[in-house]
Amino acid sequence: MTELTEEEKEVILHKKTEMPFSGKYNEFFKEGTYVCKQCGNPLFPSAAKFRAGCGWPSFDEHFPGAVRRVPDPNGFRTEIICAKCGGHLGHVFEGERFTPRNTRHCVNSLSLRFIPKQPDKDKPK
Repeated sequence: MTELTEEEKEVILHKKTEMPFSGKYNEFFKEGTYVCKQCGNPLFPSAAKFRAGCGWPSFDEHFPGAVRRVPDPNGFRTEIICAKCGGHLGHVFEGERFTPRNTRHCVNSLSLRFIPKQPDKDKPK
């Protein structure tokens, strides 16, 4: 488990939401993998990320078995958590038609760590 900052603890452990348009991954589009900030579980491939304009990183799919859906305490939304450690990631929405998958995982940047794609070491130079 990674040592979390106080701000990360508020989001990941206490289910707070970071301010919209404030997260470092909101407008970040590089090849790689987004993993859980707390436990390192691979969550989302960069190919699943898209611009939703909502102020938080948005993904239309996750790695199989990586994310769990649970009822949000307010009863209006569906929360998404890391399937490995239970850390709060954000919420999931369906039916908005942003992508053909018709799903938006709206995730706090503070819940994520990005691992860039490593160049293939076997490729000829």
